[in-house]
Amino acid sequence: MRVSAKGENGVRAMTILALEFRAGPIPLREIAAREGLSYQFLEQIFLLLRRAGLITSVRGAKGGYALARPPEEIKVGDVLRVLEGPLAPVECMGEGNSDACGKIAACLTRGIWERLRDRMAEVLDDITLADVINTPADYT
Repeated sequence: MRVSAKGENGVRAMTILALEFRAGPIPLREIAAREGLSYQFLEQIFLLLRRAGLITSVRGAKGGYALARPPEEIKVGDVLRVLEGPLAPVECMGEGNSDACGKIAACLTRGIWERLRDRMAEVLDDITLADVINTPADYT
């Protein structure tokens, strides 16, 4: 699995919301400016995150976006699944795609892809947004 710009920037933007969790809603333009991101691109990302229930939006002069739950409760894996889809190194490892190639019964490499998928999920589900803002360079 390669993380796209959407996934990478989504995690970065969620990190800003985690940093400002106690401050209240942050305007999308401020997040875009702080991270050097396109406002329109960030709008698309935040629509998906809001629909998934990871963030909330507040309208008005003091409006913006905020995390729907504390940073300790949102895992990086949650964010990437919303923005990238299943954490699968190959198509047949995605949810509901077990017969994508038609070789499931005779696939000699399936074990490799299963282990890789499981390890990716293990790592990404072990890191919360709180971990990212509290220990930015060390996730061991």
